[in-house]
Amino acid sequence: MKIFLAGDISPTDLSEPKLISGDPRDAFGGVVDLVKGADLFIVNLECALTECDTRIRKYGPNLKASPKVAQTLKDMGVTDVGICNNHVYDFGHQGFVDTMAALDAVGLPYTGVGENEQAARKPHYMKVGEKTIALVAVCEHEYSYALHDREGCWGFDPFETMEDITTAKENSDFVIVFYHGGKEQSLYPSPRLRKACQGMVRAGADLVLCQHSHCIGVREDYRGANIVYGQGNFHFIGLPGFSEHPHWRNGLFIELDLDEEMNATYTYHALKDCGDHVDLCNEEENAKVVGDFLARTETLLDYDAWMAEWIAFCEEKRDQYQNAVDIAFREGEFEGQTPNQLFPHYLDCEAHTDVWRQLYPTWNGDNTLE
Repeated sequence: MKIFLAGDISPTDLSEPKLISGDPRDAFGGVVDLVKGADLFIVNLECALTECDTRIRKYGPNLKASPKVAQTLKDMGVTDVGICNNHVYDFGHQGFVDTMAALDAVGLPYTGVGENEQAARKPHYMKVGEKTIALVAVCEHEYSYALHDREGCWGFDPFETMEDITTAKENSDFVIVFYHGGKEQSLYPSPRLRKACQGMVRAGADLVLCQHSHCIGVREDYRGANIVYGQGNFHFIGLPGFSEHPHWRNGLFIELDLDEEMNATYTYHALKDCGDHVDLCNEEENAKVVGDFLARTETLLDYDAWMAEWIAFCEEKRDQYQNAVDIAFREGEFEGQTPNQLFPHYLDCEAHTDVWRQLYPTWNGDNTLE
């Protein structure tokens, strides 16, 4: 059984023309040929597919694309779509229902959302012959997550999500988790994220893919399962203020082969940003990107080295988080928002609270014994 797993895809003004041209090769190059004959091809769609212009109020960009993109995904061989992320609700109710309608219209099953938080808690099952593959798609708490009385995405819960993964395992032969979270541009997971992913494996996950960080991170084998802390982008080109970051321009396209006993073999294909489309890296580029990814694993497995990298990353962000505190109770507007919205947003989202906890340790975390 051959399964392909892609990271974040979000068309931009620069890349959308290629995505709706009618030929998927215009947007994805050699990826189209690589996935031919795949049993499953699963992507994370990180935007709304809508013509609606009514944006929700938020920090960060509001992302959307033409509903025609759904047909391109179908034409290139995509079989299933995760839409559990922090951008699918960027254009509110209308954008949300338009996205589902666009995917329904071309016959693309999707998962990770619901009319409320309990309705969103539904593992997605995919049949391949006599085998069943389960996909559990969850996101951190950043704008799009469902509430008890509001539609949206399946927000990660350290108790309920573990139960849901166990249920998925009981009803399938192999469980994949799309975890949309982790701090943007961090090559290494926070201590909380690593514990969460390991906990998901103990609950029954066979593969955990962390998306959202927009960079290729590290991986580890844990109790026979594979965890990838940062898959990088699949197709996310030309986003002003973001895509200039060097990490943004490469991603991992993951090929999963399962034998009859459901033993897994992984092949990592490096992707590159070609200006207005993506393509597979050439042999030399692939060796460099994948080699660096695998080499960073050695750092992750050395606790002191891993923590030194995580702490250094957090220190680079100190001014950003200090500023959020400084403006928390000011009056007036700040970048189109009231200042006191940024501080609670940072407290709401797990990736941001991971940085808070590192920068501002408690008495115990600071090892102050005297």
